[in-house]
Amino acid sequence: MKLIYNPIFLEHDTGMHPENKKRLSSLGELPVTELENGEKYLELIHTPEYIKKIKDISNEGGGHPDSDTIVSSGSYEAAIYAVGATIMASKTGDFALTRPPGHHAHRNFSSGFCLFNNIAIAAQYHANQGKKVLIIDIDGHLGCSTEKIFYDSKDVMYWSLHQHPAFPGGGDADEIGEGEGEGYTINVPLPPGSADEIFMDAIETFLPVAKEFAPDIVGISAGFDSHQYDLLLDLRITVNTFYKVGKLISSNFKNVFATLEGGYNIEIFPRCLHNFLDGINHTKMEHTERHTDSMIQTFYEYEGRKAMTVQLLKKHWKSI
Repeated sequence: MKLIYNPIFLEHDTGMHPENKKRLSSLGELPVTELENGEKYLELIHTPEYIKKIKDISNEGGGHPDSDTIVSSGSYEAAIYAVGATIMASKTGDFALTRPPGHHAHRNFSSGFCLFNNIAIAAQYHANQGKKVLIIDIDGHLGCSTEKIFYDSKDVMYWSLHQHPAFPGGGDADEIGEGEGEGYTINVPLPPGSADEIFMDAIETFLPVAKEFAPDIVGISAGFDSHQYDLLLDLRITVNTFYKVGKLISSNFKNVFATLEGGYNIEIFPRCLHNFLDGINHTKMEHTERHTDSMIQTFYEYEGRKAMTVQLLKKHWKSI
């Protein structure tokens, strides 16, 4: 897995907002990839009215489509090429190093720094070709829109590890999908203070279900804001865990790609990203930190939530 990057993503100018261009410039000089314009894929997920709204705000010089999200004059172009880069990554098995991020972007409104839902668009693109798609969302926030879009689908499984309570709300242990999609959403709500051993247990516990689903392609909503020094959450994950997660995913699935979501500490973010890629590629781990452990109360809270999800999924999957 290699990085797909283009400086067009720096044209999404958010100033001093937590989601700003320094997230990518912190990585230094990067190889530039020629990208496909992803505008033609937007309606796989988003309504024409919403697409026009974001385009108009951008063409008019920028604004705030919601209280958390900024649109600048260059944001629409950056966002449609972020979609194109994610589609490209899904075909080549690479990592789309994009911004704006996407997993909070709903069909008809923006949310949580996100304009268009890159991972959902890529998933729908492949689902329309008759493929089973697994989305693993390791960002520390629930990908609320991705979950909602596929909540009644049996073709796309959504599996999220996220802090709870935290923005945007939801993602409870008993939310496992509905209709044909019942059993195809896996929420693992992590209590604040959850550390390395909880995060790895959450991956290892539900990995058998994801394998039983037998996806044709796996997309990673790759956010790194669950790191212990990130600015927006209260999880305690180290760079070591991102390496282990990457290695575990690539050891168990073929046809894996990723697209960037969160991760806001620009000193830590590059280490998280490189460790995740090292894990995916089964190369030597570049960065290390002292392992973190959760307080016993945190672990008990997590165990209770996990037990609920396991119990609900048992009637749908033999492997858990």
